[in-house]
Amino acid sequence: MIRIEDLNTVIDTERGEIRPVEGVTLTIEAGETFALVGESGCGKSVTALTLMRLLPDSGRVSGGRVVLDGQDLLQLPETAMRDVRGSRIGIIFQEPATSLNPVMTVGRQIMEVIERHTELRGAAALERTVEWLERVGIPEPRRRVNDYPFQMSGGQKQRVMIAIALAAEPDLLIADEPTTALDVTIQAQILDLLLELQASHKMALLLITHDLAIVARMAHRVALMYAGQVVEVAAAKDFFERPFHPYAANLFAALPGSAKRGQRLASILGSVPQLLGDFKGCRFADRCADVMAQCRASTPELIAAAATHSVRCYLYDGSDATPRASRAVASAAVAAREEREREVVLAVRDYRVWFPIRKGLFQRTVGHVKAVDGVNFEVRAGRTLALVGESGSGKTTVAKAVLQLLRGVAEIGGSAQLHGKNLADLRGAELRSARAGAQIVFQDPFASLNPRMRVQEILEEGVASLCPDVSGPERSKRVGKLLDKVGIHRDALARYPHEFSGGQRQRLAIARALAVEPRLIVADEPTSALDVSVQAQILNLLLELQDELGVAYLFITHNFGVVEYLAHDIAVMKDGLIVEAGSAERLLGQPQHAYTKALLEAVPRLAN
Repeated sequence: MIRIEDLNTVIDTERGEIRPVEGVTLTIEAGETFALVGESGCGKSVTALTLMRLLPDSGRVSGGRVVLDGQDLLQLPETAMRDVRGSRIGIIFQEPATSLNPVMTVGRQIMEVIERHTELRGAAALERTVEWLERVGIPEPRRRVNDYPFQMSGGQKQRVMIAIALAAEPDLLIADEPTTALDVTIQAQILDLLLELQASHKMALLLITHDLAIVARMAHRVALMYAGQVVEVAAAKDFFERPFHPYAANLFAALPGSAKRGQRLASILGSVPQLLGDFKGCRFADRCADVMAQCRASTPELIAAAATHSVRCYLYDGSDATPRASRAVASAAVAAREEREREVVLAVRDYRVWFPIRKGLFQRTVGHVKAVDGVNFEVRAGRTLALVGESGSGKTTVAKAVLQLLRGVAEIGGSAQLHGKNLADLRGAELRSARAGAQIVFQDPFASLNPRMRVQEILEEGVASLCPDVSGPERSKRVGKLLDKVGIHRDALARYPHEFSGGQRQRLAIARALAVEPRLIVADEPTSALDVSVQAQILNLLLELQDELGVAYLFITHNFGVVEYLAHDIAVMKDGLIVEAGSAERLLGQPQHAYTKALLEAVPRLAN
């Protein structure tokens, strides 16, 4: 279907040329799912943008070919390329909130693709639009077709993006983290839909993801990228049974799960090197436990180490698949914590969040949307409560309301007490003081970081406002240490949020929340945009803070691997209510509610 030959992409910056894609050669067959995996900042998304010729103005292709059915896309004029985008190649972007047009209805945005690339018009195009909304799991599609993006949850916006990408039934679909914002049941529906379309249309799929369980379920072949280069290519079965490259072995060791509870996850020290200038030697050498002198002297070639397995590593000489040495980064056991009663950090009682429905000239209230309708839970010091459920069940709403971020927007009842103080009663200096003890990490890092502020200003702002006793030099020192912990180079302090990848922005958002050393962190999908190695670093960091400071976490997530590893307690939400709650061991091992059982059955596993 498509052949990528020695592709090189350059982005010009004030600091020099960044080379996020260098010497990438891949082939994708018709009807095949090809997974591109690797850490944030390795060049996966830039590879996708290069194929679509959607690079920023500062970006350019410095060499190589992209051949689709015998035609080099890099040589087409822009007018011809517009016919290719959408009809021949579709793309699902990583961040739906910034990819959808905020002033157009979602239906109009899907119809735009249908009318541009098919023969359907008017009522027929509208009917096909409603059909696509239904296929991707939007409830009441005939009514929601007239909604704007801001009226939809994060997961629903992602589903709309998928509908836009699939509307013209392209030959090749590039899916850049297509299920990141989706709960597990909708994720399963979307993955099943993609498989169905592949079977019926022989559609090729380039899947860019950090979720190895999804790769195990979906992919026929896998390519692992690191620092702009492909370092391993293999059939999916071979990749999961026996990864060759040390980087791949470390990724598997970093995966969370119930079997690793009470242990630190293996994490890869350091971070992806900056892609400025020329490299000498292997790009993974500084982080590799198997590094040799040869690794730093010259760059290894991508060689065939087995019939369906290629690797870029000097541990293999090409004659057989036996490495000279192989070891993953060791993980250290965490000392078992004593089980004892701890103080209640957050107590939520009979909590209700109702959004008024207003109509008429005078905007009178004629009803309410009961987003949260009487929930009870508590979070204790040093413990993690995971709040799970499908998109739209009320998880994020209850978190925002508890932290007093919906004042004046919704009618709130019940009580939320932080260290015995009812947050709804606090004003001014008292509320600011309380917010130093309770921070939030939002789901969409791009929307939550000020685009006009440099990273240093973003990270120091909260400390300066909520911790006035911390001096300027101490603030800078604290921020530098936080960047080290979340795997970001310290020279990032002078850069802006748009200069980072989605995963890197999420790390900055987590660092900002940690900067004021809170006693409670509300984490809304904090690892959804992270690859597994950085996810391991963040989870290890969260555990360290819990051990050292007794930090409590209200953890909102759809990643049950993280829940199994991190959570002490779990509460399952559906339609604004908690339908089941209990210890993680009991709920994961013996779920009682049918909805909980359905959620667990939909979770993708590596064994699949």
